Amino acid sequence: MPNPSRRPEFTPRPDLVRARVALARKWTYLLIGVVVVPLSREELDRELRDQLDLLCDALHAEPFDLRLLEQVGERLVALGYVGHAGLRCTAEVLGKGLLALPEFQPTDRYAERIVLGIGAMACGFADANSRSIFEQQQSMQMSLLKAVRDANWSLKQSEARFDEVATSSTSGIMIVDLNGRLVRANDALGDILGYGADELAGIALLDLAAPDSAEFLRDAMAVLLDGGKDRVRQSQRMLRKDGDVARLTLTASLLRGEDDGTGHFVVVVEDGTELALLQGELNRQALHDVLTGLPNRQFFSTQLETAVRRADPEHGVTVFHLDIDAFGMVCNSLGGRVGERLLQHVAQRLKSVLSHEKAMIARFDGDEFGILLENSATTPGIATIMKNINEDLAEPTYVDGHGLAVSVSAGIVDRPGPGLEPAELLRAADLTLRRAKVARRGQWEQFHHAQDAEDRRDHALAVVMPGAWEHGEIGVRYRPIAHIETGSLTGVEASLRWDRPGIAPLNHDRCAALAEETGLILPLGEWLLRIVSGQAVWWRQREQFDRLLALRLTQHQSTDADLVSRVVGVLEETGLKAEHLMISMPVGVLPIADAADNLTVLADMGVYTVLDDFGLGPLDLRAVTDLPVKSVRVARGLVESQAPYVTGLMPLVRESGVTIAVDGIDSAEQAEWWRAAGADFATGDFYGTASTPGEFVEKLEPR
Repeated sequence: MPNPSRRPEFTPRPDLVRARVALARKWTYLLIGVVVVPLSREELDRELRDQLDLLCDALHAEPFDLRLLEQVGERLVALGYVGHAGLRCTAEVLGKGLLALPEFQPTDRYAERIVLGIGAMACGFADANSRSIFEQQQSMQMSLLKAVRDANWSLKQSEARFDEVATSSTSGIMIVDLNGRLVRANDALGDILGYGADELAGIALLDLAAPDSAEFLRDAMAVLLDGGKDRVRQSQRMLRKDGDVARLTLTASLLRGEDDGTGHFVVVVEDGTELALLQGELNRQALHDVLTGLPNRQFFSTQLETAVRRADPEHGVTVFHLDIDAFGMVCNSLGGRVGERLLQHVAQRLKSVLSHEKAMIARFDGDEFGILLENSATTPGIATIMKNINEDLAEPTYVDGHGLAVSVSAGIVDRPGPGLEPAELLRAADLTLRRAKVARRGQWEQFHHAQDAEDRRDHALAVVMPGAWEHGEIGVRYRPIAHIETGSLTGVEASLRWDRPGIAPLNHDRCAALAEETGLILPLGEWLLRIVSGQAVWWRQREQFDRLLALRLTQHQSTDADLVSRVVGVLEETGLKAEHLMISMPVGVLPIADAADNLTVLADMGVYTVLDDFGLGPLDLRAVTDLPVKSVRVARGLVESQAPYVTGLMPLVRESGVTIAVDGIDSAEQAEWWRAAGADFATGDFYGTASTPGEFVEKLEPR
């Protein structure tokens, strides 16, 4: 007996292969139009080509085995949802197509085999299709049985979960029939109303409602029953067993039965007493500082608006923005816990000092506090209040064994107009506080509209300065440094100049101060150094000017950790020698370690170092002796005042081996006075104004 699973060995010629491929494509094209199978057209074409090869080979095989042809029918069923329409299409295509193939010519020789083969293929298809339908029916039956079993199990679980929820819930839960009587209630409802759970069964729900609330409850249940709403929620007053009224929140919904028929009401009751207390506590916490118990900024702002609006027209209100001085030092040295205790202490002392006034004290962020004082005829003046606060805080308090005393700085807005928004008022107080802390700690300053307007203008200029720099509005000017005895040039000082369209230009001091505010001074200062260094090299190469090039640094530049690397980078880039560069630092910045280190390293490189804003005091004189300084420039205020005592101090400076320069010499009389006082060099309009590079060279004496 032949093996039915063995594919007959038959190798057709190439022309016969092409004929089979064409028939297989036709079979694919017609079959895909009547059936749906999970194969792409290309995949189905390959599959039918394989089946056609099997079929043709079986028709050629000796002995002739119909089982091989039945397997082709079984494979068609395995392709997917072929069905009877697909079988019919297959029989029509193969019945005509096989007889037309060249390999089955003459037709009378193969006609019988082809007819028997198609019949065998149809039998194989029918048997496989029947088995597939039976298997699907069995699978569906098992799925239905599993679904019923799972549904019963889920129902039991759902009931168990409901019982568990009802038992453990702190909310009252009751099942009420359509007549309004309680069928079931949990223990929590009994606790809320003072009943035992078994006592509530059979009680009418409306009998538990307070008389003035029963009508609202009846209407709500009617709306649910009519289908107007799926759920109702309302505040409700219900009677406890002892006759007291409980304020509750009631949520009711309609639980429908089978076929959407109505079943029972489910009513959930929450005790509103605890909820109201919790809500009140949350509201209080949202508006108060947890650490000190004081109102926070949000609450302060809300009350500020009301207070300003209702303020006494004669006395008004006063707003204080306080900041604890050196609070960061306390936290960094003694720890955050000590800092928190100190904040609590300050809060209590502020309340004590202002206990006789109508004042609200709030804690803002960190170590900042706010005071809203509603003035009266007996309210002390601002100076007295600040004196009392700082004197009280100066008394040491002991925290973890540490005796601590602090002071506060303050920005104060007194009697603001009623139209001022709270945010604007707080902004004014904050800016005034920052201004008060510029000089030293423990100070206060009062808000002035003129000063605020000026600060706003400065801030506006500072924030748009980067754009002006990018658009070329900021340039460089040069002014001569002259020997005060002979008037000859000893150097040139470079400076910034901002030429604003349609507005007066800003000089170097103004530009540097604005850039210092935003941190722009670091990239702008490096740019200035690069520009003027290149210009100095250009002049030297053309033998137009070969004196020192001077630059003045701001506080931020002087303490910049990258100052030396910036200078070295520019010198290497432009080719300017270090000994041809003069750099000055403000003397007041030297206590900062980075500034002194920068000055020392620059001097070691060969840079001509100068101390700016030199005040001729003992500390300034000590800086000259401790640091490698070659010259000092007298503070501008001393230059203008020409104080007599200066002449007595100048020799002390000279004893340190440094030269003395003065800035702001605008007349011959000033120049003569400072020459007699012992100055060596000078700058100012008397010796030449700041000018462009071309103008500066033109003013030089002919070579």
